Amino acid sequence: MPLLGIPLAALMLTAACGSDDDATDDATDTASAATGECTPDALDTLTSGTLTIATGQPAYGPWIVDNEPENGEGFEGAVAYAVAERLGYAADDVTWTRVDFNAAIQPGPKDFDFDINQFSITEERKAAVDFSSSYYDVAQTVVALEGTPAAEAGSLDDLRDLNIGAQVGTTSLQAINSAIEPNNEPAVFNSNDDAKLALANGQIDALVVDLPTAFYVTAVEIEDGVIVGQLPDTGDDVEQFGLLLDKDSPLTDCVTQAVDSLRDDGTLDAIEQEWLADVVDVPKLS
Repeated sequence: MPLLGIPLAALMLTAACGSDDDATDDATDTASAATGECTPDALDTLTSGTLTIATGQPAYGPWIVDNEPENGEGFEGAVAYAVAERLGYAADDVTWTRVDFNAAIQPGPKDFDFDINQFSITEERKAAVDFSSSYYDVAQTVVALEGTPAAEAGSLDDLRDLNIGAQVGTTSLQAINSAIEPNNEPAVFNSNDDAKLALANGQIDALVVDLPTAFYVTAVEIEDGVIVGQLPDTGDDVEQFGLLLDKDSPLTDCVTQAVDSLRDDGTLDAIEQEWLADVVDVPKLS
């Protein structure tokens, strides 16, 4: 699946050396990843010759368009196919599966090669799973309904006495506690769909999601939804999204090489410009 007019040949990783004849042997595959043999013949994928990619159910825009990752549309859909191509897989060699967000970040064997679903890279999660290098820098954002006190908030202090919610297990939930430090316990939801419904029904005053999701939610999904502002970073590092893999996966090095090469040659910037161009500067709350 060509992306952004970039030739397939330009999207392929250059192998450091030829494929080993015994590429199915686990030890050989691990060594191959370490030495740069990042080709379908050398990679120890879930199914030989196929790259199995996971995402959520449902998957939302602007990350995935129409809940159909197979179409390669949306920021994460395009990134997934760019990584696949960079590893040498044609679009027909990619298969998709659906995995719950919280199930994906738990320890244990995975039924995918990598998962792309706005997973923020954290030290806590890295104890259970692997991550590639970052494909997107994240800003957490407050969404409210027009005309409500939350929508008029101009500072973090204005939010502290309100009821604010987020999806369970997400860095959005962590950001509520660390950046806002609310006086009320945050409301926790099993999915962003549940959280958005709670906001629309007035069960919570505000919702915290990443910035691109906030733009989509307010433009398409929640009538009278407005973006209040970005939450400040509370740690030393910028929050980043990475591709999630099984702990100690033999694919981690190669997938990271693919992401790094996409960043270095400007492909990630081009994909971001195509799918997230509407994400403009939003003031930070303080």
